[in-house]
Amino acid sequence: MAKRYEFSDEAWTVVADLFTETRGRGRPRLMLDGVLRVLCSGAAWRDMPERFGPWSTVYQRFRGWRNQGTFDQMLKRLHLRLNEQGLIDVQTWMIDSTAVRATRASSGAGKKGGLTSLPITL
Repeated sequence: MAKRYEFSDEAWTVVADLFTETRGRGRPRLMLDGVLRVLCSGAAWRDMPERFGPWSTVYQRFRGWRNQGTFDQMLKRLHLRLNEQGLIDVQTWMIDSTAVRATRASSGAGKKGGLTSLPITL
């Protein structure tokens, strides 16, 4: 059984070829687990446990995989696998609702405590 923030053996077999290194160095599965730990836990890259390797190397691999579209391909494969197994309920939908507070000035109002109109001078 996979630990928290780590890929299971079954999931890894589905996406392993996406993360193979052409240079033949490093351990892509371990580094992917490190990426997942940072992204899912919200920790800083520098606070990543040493067992995943140097944080800077894991971060560089993350950026490379992100820029190459590897994560998009991984999600597509895993989604297809779950759909084939009947584990996706198409009646259930999720909408990400991120709330961002806008300033008063963004809607055309003046800044709080500031002048609301120019003073009239004669």
